[in-house]
Amino acid sequence: MDEQELTSLLEEVAAGRLAPAGAVARLRRMPFEDLGFARVDHHRPLRQGTAEVIFGQGKTPHQIAAIAAAVARESQNLLITRAGEEAAEAVQAELPAAEYHPLARALTLRRQPPPRGRGAVLVVSAGTSDVPVAEEAALTAEMFGGPVERLYDCGVAGLHRLLAEVGRLQQARAIVVAAGMEGALPSVVAGLVAAPVIAVPTSIGYGASFGGLAALLGMLNSCAANVSVVNIDNGFGAGFVAAAVNR
Repeated sequence: MDEQELTSLLEEVAAGRLAPAGAVARLRRMPFEDLGFARVDHHRPLRQGTAEVIFGQGKTPHQIAAIAAAVARESQNLLITRAGEEAAEAVQAELPAAEYHPLARALTLRRQPPPRGRGAVLVVSAGTSDVPVAEEAALTAEMFGGPVERLYDCGVAGLHRLLAEVGRLQQARAIVVAAGMEGALPSVVAGLVAAPVIAVPTSIGYGASFGGLAALLGMLNSCAANVSVVNIDNGFGAGFVAAAVNR
């Protein structure tokens, strides 16, 4: 929405021809910024309560930096996922305050405190190899509805490591569980808690794991009623849902 359109909309409200609620409804649908290679959705906060998140995979460093600068002009906080070191350098040249998290392959810009949830999100990984996906989930949850606690390397091959943390599991308001191989851990966790468990199959495992497909199918077939499943390696999706639950 340009200045003329916005002025016209405000004049309609001021003249009584349009109710404030009607103006808000129109604003929810209208503006985006056309960069030629991307249309940046500046009104996502009006519709969904959070700014657009940039998915870096498949974009050039220049494209990521340009989109990040556009989002940052209209939003206080920013999250970029699946970003490599070259993209991080390009973004930080535009936004020096942006912080790169290499393990999660993510960038964050935090100009104001993120929304606080009603409790805590707990992010659990089966093994150390699952931590990059778990960290993507943890950073996302922190940006959109923390606080977040982490519990890593407690898979079913050494179940006593998980059972030693039952108290922490039962205190969480939402739990993200990242696991590869056969993907059994979310079902085990869900059987110990009342909170929703968001399961993230990871692409970690030997040949018959089929790049996370075995874990995905195992999680989809969980006998625990409080398990919901996101796509393979989708730490962002799991963290976002967990934050929404916690808010």
